[in-house]
Amino acid sequence: MTKTIVIKGGTIVNRASEQALDLKIENGLVAQVGKNLKGDVQLDASGCIVASGFVDLHAHLREPGQEEAETIETGSRAGALGGYTALVAMPNTDPPQDSVAVIDFVREQGKRAGLVDVVPSGCITLGRQGESLAPMAELSAAGVSLFTDDGSGVQDASLMRRALEYAKGLGVTLAQHCEVAELTKGAVMNECQCCTNLGLPGWPAIAEELMVFRDIELVRITGAAMHFLHLSTKRSVELVRAAKRDGLPVTAEVTPHHLSLTEELLASFDPVFKVNPPLRSMHDIAALKAGLIDGTIDAIATDHAPHPRRDKEMSLDMAPPGMLGLETALGVVLAEGACEVRDVVALMSWNPAKIARIDDRHGLDLVAGAVANICVFDPEIKWTIDPERMVSKSINTPYVGRNLQGRVRHTIFNGATTVVDGQAQR
Repeated sequence: MTKTIVIKGGTIVNRASEQALDLKIENGLVAQVGKNLKGDVQLDASGCIVASGFVDLHAHLREPGQEEAETIETGSRAGALGGYTALVAMPNTDPPQDSVAVIDFVREQGKRAGLVDVVPSGCITLGRQGESLAPMAELSAAGVSLFTDDGSGVQDASLMRRALEYAKGLGVTLAQHCEVAELTKGAVMNECQCCTNLGLPGWPAIAEELMVFRDIELVRITGAAMHFLHLSTKRSVELVRAAKRDGLPVTAEVTPHHLSLTEELLASFDPVFKVNPPLRSMHDIAALKAGLIDGTIDAIATDHAPHPRRDKEMSLDMAPPGMLGLETALGVVLAEGACEVRDVVALMSWNPAKIARIDDRHGLDLVAGAVANICVFDPEIKWTIDPERMVSKSINTPYVGRNLQGRVRHTIFNGATTVVDGQAQR
């Protein structure tokens, strides 16, 4: 017989309410919300927020092909510790996620791990080569609803227009990595006075902004839905804001590291701070935070990008871009104080679940009958990272020694505990 679970002493945050009530879970669903509830297992949530589990729109789980950096199981465990119940797996695997066989493999590996809902995204173009479209209709029929060539933007405007036209007919969303590659060759950091002083090749903001502008105009003529990945500049935010004012079906995300880290950190020549797009200025960070507050930016996504230690110990120009994010996202966002706790739940759960088209089981209000995908977190606790105790297979985190605020206490996936009192259960 399945044991019942009661979460006691927390504040349940739903879209229209915040209530200090207990929550009972039975047979994978929220069975009851009320006072003085009892169950077989009791989870203490004193001083904590009880909310729908987080959904990451942007996680590199590396499997298949790059298991030295991460596997679907280790990435899923990192996600659970970060309060996630669903991860959208990016398609830059080896082989890439441009066939039903690879999509099925990723999905089944997620089910085998059983820690979060692993939602594979599909490639826009075959092999992410930007030359011909992937079999989007076939992938859509296999359950893929988000398509991206993340890691590189689709450079050919005509091909991108055709992809959007197909996407509109299929009812799926394209997610664009906004980078005009001709403007970023050899670049390692934001183009600014700092990079000039350091003698490092600069990555201009216009490389992102030109593609944001181009694809907004392609959305305007096709009517297809577009999601902009990891926005990083003030002008990008302004372009998306204007597009939304015009009623265009666009959404956007920002990463915790683009909200908290600046270009000056590259003065250390430490590749842990090398990301794509690069860390920008305080001016850009202020614009990103303003975009969160006014609704221009819909979601906070990690861009979790693990790399083996030896790769991140290469010289700055040779090291691959990317950093870990799943275990630290909540702590970074709350430490930055960019938005209120309720807004954090919207940006990390409700909104991304809708964008990923999994809001039938994630990002739900916690009421009787809802699927029990739940995150319980203490928004006030302060903590620091020990990279050697992280569960990811990689340790390329930039937050060692930094004070974070807010930590996950319990995570429940499909009614089963995956994290209890901050400890992974499997």
